[in-house]
Amino acid sequence: MYKNNALLRRLGMALGLVAASTLASAAQAEKPNFLLIVADDLGYSDLGAFGGEIETPSLDALADEGIRMTNFHTAPTCSPTRSMLLSGTDNHQAGIGNMAELLTAEQKGKPGYEGYLNDLVATLPGVLRDNGYSTSIAGKWHLGRTEELSPAARGFDHSWVLVQGGASHFDDGRAIIGVDPKAVYLEDGKQVEVPEGFFSSDFYADKVISYIDAAGDKPFFSFLAFTAPHWPLQAPDSYIKKYEGRYDEGYEAIRQQRLDKMKEMGLVGHQLTANVPFDELPSWDELTDEQRKVEARKMEVYAAMVDNMDENIGRVLAHLESTGELDNTVVLFMSDNGADGNSPEVLPKNKEWIASEYDNSYDNIGRPNSYIWYGAQWGQVSATPWPMWKGYPTQGGLVVPAILNLPGDDAEGKISHEFFHVMDVMPTFLELAGIEQPTSPYNGRDIFEIQGVSMLPGLNGNGPENRVVGWELFGRSAVRMGDWKIRLLEEPYGPGQWQLFDLANDPTETTDLSEDNPEKLKELLAEWDNYIRRNGVFPADPADMRKVGYSFTTCLYGKCVE
Repeated sequence: MYKNNALLRRLGMALGLVAASTLASAAQAEKPNFLLIVADDLGYSDLGAFGGEIETPSLDALADEGIRMTNFHTAPTCSPTRSMLLSGTDNHQAGIGNMAELLTAEQKGKPGYEGYLNDLVATLPGVLRDNGYSTSIAGKWHLGRTEELSPAARGFDHSWVLVQGGASHFDDGRAIIGVDPKAVYLEDGKQVEVPEGFFSSDFYADKVISYIDAAGDKPFFSFLAFTAPHWPLQAPDSYIKKYEGRYDEGYEAIRQQRLDKMKEMGLVGHQLTANVPFDELPSWDELTDEQRKVEARKMEVYAAMVDNMDENIGRVLAHLESTGELDNTVVLFMSDNGADGNSPEVLPKNKEWIASEYDNSYDNIGRPNSYIWYGAQWGQVSATPWPMWKGYPTQGGLVVPAILNLPGDDAEGKISHEFFHVMDVMPTFLELAGIEQPTSPYNGRDIFEIQGVSMLPGLNGNGPENRVVGWELFGRSAVRMGDWKIRLLEEPYGPGQWQLFDLANDPTETTDLSEDNPEKLKELLAEWDNYIRRNGVFPADPADMRKVGYSFTTCLYGKCVE
């Protein structure tokens, strides 16, 4: 088993995290394989290696011998993150300036708002394939729905993907929104049906194993893109049973247990308190006995999904170990955004569709014909200690668990607090492979330059100082420069004007310093102007987002933040 042998398998390899140039030179002699693993909506503190109580021995072992990155940032939601992950540049340049499902009338037709991964970027799998790699993906795509926009057209030799943002995890083939009830799967660009007995995480792991074997003598890049633990929360009964009763203590107790463990592990400072910004939502004590019973079951199913995903990751790693490939494989695990605290049922059309099509009775929760999510309060537990959730450029929406394992490195549980961004993955992988970054024109077409930077200097303590990175999605915006951050959220989630935070002293964004530091605010606002000019940003108006059906409302048992 991988989890039992992980600490032994790299004996005899070079010691220490060596300089980036040395790693790149070594890669020239024997190009490393790359296994990229992405979870869908996994919260910051869910894994055991990040303080959680969910059993994740495979990922914990990966962290014990690798590097935990505590300050790794993504976009606030999935498809923008995936566009940056595969292009190394901002999502507004890569074609996902807004999610395809939620483009406003003013955004449609604008460059960078195509709603799919456009051809103005060179993709990570495409560049690797051009340099002798076998490339594959299994799982969630969400970057284009047609054959012409599928992974087969964007650099992948082999692919088996769900094109939408989510679907049933079982073999009934349902999608996650009533206007698009059929899940669409593509194999090498051609539409296929899921096989009988399908469960998403099991199937995607099987596919990745087969694709790795198909690489033959070539080095491989394989992208294992789980749809777990994205709602609808569903898992095999045996995994759900494992967590029965585990969450009966409720939100506040589990959150505090996680925070205490994170402090013991050195992931966060001992003076840190979790930021839970909304008291409009009911606490555990305010719920009825029946409500607490249902809430606990939701989290049991969520934990079961994460547990099952971890077991499948262990199967893939064990297969690599058995074939002798693991010692030459770079493994990166991450989530695509922060924990999901949203409430899909607040849109009337969703509520009616769910009620008519699914059985969400207590005994059926988590089974194939149920449709549940765990909501804001459990989402805030998963995001511990950061405020808020997916969909917001708060730390809770942007900072995700990330684990990196490098061949020849004996990091042995190193914790890096360096700032990293999902755009950094492509330049890091290319450097490790000894491949130059693509420049325009590339393969006969103009492309944007990579904005990310290699993570290797940062992992050696030599990352860029006062690096500037921006975000915009749904009209919500942020800019970070070094440890300073400005953030713009509409009411009631924010004041409707820019706020300023000193993350070095206030990592959970509790104190707005904009009035006390007007010059720093002005400096970062100038960087915001630079960001929107460079990337062609057309910020959405919250009123326009409501028109296209996006809900800004978070509710629990009739109490809402709205």
